[in-house]
Amino acid sequence: MKRQKRDTSNRIFSRGYQAGIAGKSRDNCQLNNLDQRANWMTGWRAGREDYWSGLGGVSAIHRDPAMHINTI
Repeated sequence: MKRQKRDTSNRIFSRGYQAGIAGKSRDNCQLNNLDQRANWMTGWRAGREDYWSGLGGVSAIHRDPAMHINTI
């Protein structure tokens, strides 16, 4: 199994980032586990900062954690 499939914290962070960069509300987080919710909110905050900085669409692709390829 690939490492990306096993690491849920990075996927949750990425989903939060994608919601934040899209301008969605933090109320969209439907996770109940506190650790998972914290990862999602951290990603959402990073996405909102980029959104407020004017990054979006193609200009934010280099910041999106889902686009990073791990070479480990």
